[in-house]
Amino acid sequence: MAANNDDVKLIGAWPSPYVMRPRIALNLKSVEYEFLQEQFGSKSELLLKSNPVHKKIPVLLHNGKPICESSIIVEYIDEVWSSGPSILPADAHDRALARFWAAYLDEKWFPNVRAAPRAATEEAKSAAVSQLKEGLALLEGAYGEISRGKDFFGGERIGFLDIAFGSMLGWLRAVQVMLGGVKLLDEEKTPGLVKWADKFSADPAVKDVLPETEKLLEFAKILMAKAKPAAS
Repeated sequence: MAANNDDVKLIGAWPSPYVMRPRIALNLKSVEYEFLQEQFGSKSELLLKSNPVHKKIPVLLHNGKPICESSIIVEYIDEVWSSGPSILPADAHDRALARFWAAYLDEKWFPNVRAAPRAATEEAKSAAVSQLKEGLALLEGAYGEISRGKDFFGGERIGFLDIAFGSMLGWLRAVQVMLGGVKLLDEEKTPGLVKWADKFSADPAVKDVLPETEKLLEFAKILMAKAKPAAS
């Protein structure tokens, strides 16, 4: 168990959904931490020293010891600050389900979120939107099964899968705008996820760290402007 006077720092950047995950987990556990903001386009010496393998954010520094990879950090936070509300399910099968869907989000679904606005043709954009909607339909079904009628994937409070998926909501909303106002979260087709997203976004552990859509849209413009010269 961690002590109250532990030194906790998080290396990250505000637009990153992966950085949001440990921020939400730390908030849920009421852990005070220092947020070390990386500058876009450069990597600090501390980051390179702390994560020499992947050289990526986020990195949690707990009493000077680095922990890397967002999902691993969330699990670490849950284990170390065990006196706070549990993030991972108590049941082994429920934990396996949460990890399965978190991996699906990272490996299959979110890459499509990132790729959709970059689609070169209307046909490619339409195909990307279809893939996103298919994924959301799967997640709607998973929500119905895993939540067991409660507000969150984690039941009555935010859990591991809520953090994994909810960290992507800011970019999902931004991409809806970037695609011309297409509705990805739809009250007719994904009613459970629509209600879940509203409750998740309003939670005290989330609302101050979830990026505003307008800010993400501005950041996306910078990203796409930098990508164009590289592509050409």
